[in-house]
Amino acid sequence: MADRASSDRSGPPITLRQAGIALAVAWFVVVVAIGDAGDLTGESSRMLAVFGAAVILWITEAIPLAATSIGVILAEILLISDEAVVGLSDGYDAPAYQSFFATLAHPVLMLFLGGFVLADAAAKYRLDRNLAGVLLRPFGRSPRALVGGLMAITATLSMFMSNTATTAAMMAVVLPVAAGLDAADPLRVSLVLSVPVAANVGGLGTPVGSPPNAIALGRLSDEGIDVNFLEWMLLGVPVAIVALASAWAILVRRYPAGIDQVELSIGGAFDRSRDAMLLYVVFGATVLGWITEPFHGIPSSIVGFTPVVLLLATKVVGVDDLRHISWHVLWLVGGGIALGNGVTATGLDDWLVGLFDWSSLSTLLLLAALAALSIVMSTLISNSATANLVVPIGVGLATSAAIDLDPLLAGVVIAMSCSLAMALPVSTPPNAVAYATGNVATRDLAIVGLLVGAIGLVLVVLVAPPIWEAVGLL
Repeated sequence: MADRASSDRSGPPITLRQAGIALAVAWFVVVVAIGDAGDLTGESSRMLAVFGAAVILWITEAIPLAATSIGVILAEILLISDEAVVGLSDGYDAPAYQSFFATLAHPVLMLFLGGFVLADAAAKYRLDRNLAGVLLRPFGRSPRALVGGLMAITATLSMFMSNTATTAAMMAVVLPVAAGLDAADPLRVSLVLSVPVAANVGGLGTPVGSPPNAIALGRLSDEGIDVNFLEWMLLGVPVAIVALASAWAILVRRYPAGIDQVELSIGGAFDRSRDAMLLYVVFGATVLGWITEPFHGIPSSIVGFTPVVLLLATKVVGVDDLRHISWHVLWLVGGGIALGNGVTATGLDDWLVGLFDWSSLSTLLLLAALAALSIVMSTLISNSATANLVVPIGVGLATSAAIDLDPLLAGVVIAMSCSLAMALPVSTPPNAVAYATGNVATRDLAIVGLLVGAIGLVLVVLVAPPIWEAVGLL
């Protein structure tokens, strides 16, 4: 499960931080001072001030990303809610201030919380590493098969766990193998690079696979478009499989092995303690509950929240373990959902749509532009921050009468495009982990990341949508 917001990057230089704060404050003050102008009401003007300031702060990372998100919630309460400290226009149906606080307990966040707790417990009892060891054995000692097996297992684990935790677990398996190879053998690069690429691609497959997926689901849910766990998998898993196969072909061709067989010694003994066995049962039951949601009708958020209660009640997970949860990622997603709600409630989305004659663009060109914007921004900044900025715009455009674009398609394409950005060491924590091993150069990440990203964009913009529509997913 992707969580780029948890990256260990030290952040931008002090000068950039200062510039980001100054620019955000200046934008906010100027826009609020101008107030209602033209089609902008007082509320939509203040929302534009909040939106623009958030864009600047998220891009420059002048303050922590999560701080910007919860700052958005506070600003919306103070400026556009029914408890606003400024005057509201007549006829404006102000949202209750509780609705903005409630985004921090949005069902999508509860789904993600369950995924985080399961992932933390899996790491605690070494389920991820042991499972990887067991699953790799059938792939034998062929270098090409081993790279393929690593990628398949990593991508599968990343669909349900943090991609950073998955990468760390798989690196523990890969690095001893890589260390036993000749320093000049390209297989070293192929093995190490296969892990972050697969972890990033795996995030496409499930709602809990990546924060952008959650942000898109939350925004779509607020528009009355509900997508269950299995439906998202039907949308995302085929794309992930094709992207993964393409990445494998690129890696084994670009980095051919210098040996015919790899000596693989992997431990796969599972913890058989009472707590570990309970975890295995709860983990398996939760994943089964997510996948079978269309049959039993229990929302995936409730299914995901259940293991949080069970694992805490049985002491499989302790209170101290909760400190390891990526709470800031949940806040980041919650702030993004609140931002989308504010844009819609104030009519700012209609104003943004009216700035340009979108009907002059073809649906395909607009979709391609949204996807390209998402992947470019996500290459340089957090994919969660990118989704927070692009999803409200894309879904707002799709729900307007200006263009003929399915909101579900817009949200899915933007979310998946964000997760396809992996061309730099700073693009994702898995990339940073791989780069830190010393086996992968920036050039390796750039070439493979750009190729996989380009293939992924073609898939989500050109290839997948007609198929999704033909089989009734759109």
